[in-house]
Amino acid sequence: MQRPMEEKRRHRRTEIDEPAYISAEGSVMRCVIRNISPEGAALEVDNPAFVPAQFHLVMASDSTTRECTVVWLQQKRVGVAFVDPAKAGSTLGSA
Repeated sequence: MQRPMEEKRRHRRTEIDEPAYISAEGSVMRCVIRNISPEGAALEVDNPAFVPAQFHLVMASDSTTRECTVVWLQQKRVGVAFVDPAKAGSTLGSA
């Protein structure tokens, strides 16, 4: 029997389905934020091979921008950590 993975996050993630953009070095890629916390998020992209190690995540709804670092890749999902979690806005699920 396989044991469930140990939860290592300090903050619980909020499930959302919000369009956003990955912006880096003059290029922009569409993505969907699947879950988010004050410290990071899980994004869904068409091809994670094209996601740079660091980028700005731009919310489609209000253009809120967060600097991100890629933590993990899994199929079409990308896990990111926010570079400065203290700047989390209410739009980004600061609950």
